[in-house]
Amino acid sequence: MMRAWTLPILPLLTGSALAIRLVSEGNPGAVAAAALLLVVFLLLAGVNSPLIFPRPIDAREALRRSAVDDRPVVYWRPGCKYCIRLRIRLGRGARQLHWVNIWRDQAGAAAVREANDGNETVPTVVVTGRPPLSNPDPGWVREQLSRS
Repeated sequence: MMRAWTLPILPLLTGSALAIRLVSEGNPGAVAAAALLLVVFLLLAGVNSPLIFPRPIDAREALRRSAVDDRPVVYWRPGCKYCIRLRIRLGRGARQLHWVNIWRDQAGAAAVREANDGNETVPTVVVTGRPPLSNPDPGWVREQLSRS
């Protein structure tokens, strides 16, 4: 659980340290610059946190739901820039997918390793009746979602 929050905590701590240093120097515009810097680092921490992703489910449940509603299953992990890109580019449509966090679900991690020659390459998207696809184009995922 803590591993998922390591990446977002680092920019938050870095931004806080830099903001404190700016304020302690006592320059006239230091408080405004420190506040802006802190906001930037807070946004960076938020984008890298698991909070921007829909609530993950385990791999077995995701595959069961996908068999019923034909929606794709996305295997992901926090901090993955390609997962973040996919999530942001899908917009609201991302909530319709079945998301499996491979850092929380060993079966999901095993499925990703099996699909990627032993590597945990994410995002890996599984669509019923098709082989798994690693790091697919968000437009392709959107198209698969519209077919379901």
